[in-house]
Amino acid sequence: MWNLGEATVRQVVAALSPDRELDFFTVQTYLRRLEAKGYLTKRRDGRSNVYRPGMRPDRVVSQVVRDFVDRLFDGQAMPLMQQLIEDRGLSAQEIDQLQEMLDQLKFRQRKGSK
Repeated sequence: MWNLGEATVRQVVAALSPDRELDFFTVQTYLRRLEAKGYLTKRRDGRSNVYRPGMRPDRVVSQVVRDFVDRLFDGQAMPLMQQLIEDRGLSAQEIDQLQEMLDQLKFRQRKGSK
């Protein structure tokens, strides 16, 4: 939806990859659910609903990840991190990036405890 800006159900179906093989009614159901959760907004245009993003992408990702961690890992981030690292592995560059993030987190925590 962020790429489309706003679109009807038919326009969303047309924009999806042909590999997805989702029919009109399935896409319509998904759009209604996303609208009910606040991820999309809609307006009427004649007989059609026109949907548009209701949140920025970073906010959606944050909420979805938070919900995922709450439901699958009882709100604990470490088991998710362990699973991702063990399942997917990390390149040397990704390990360096992760170490830098951890160092910054430690610095902020130390700074905040003073």
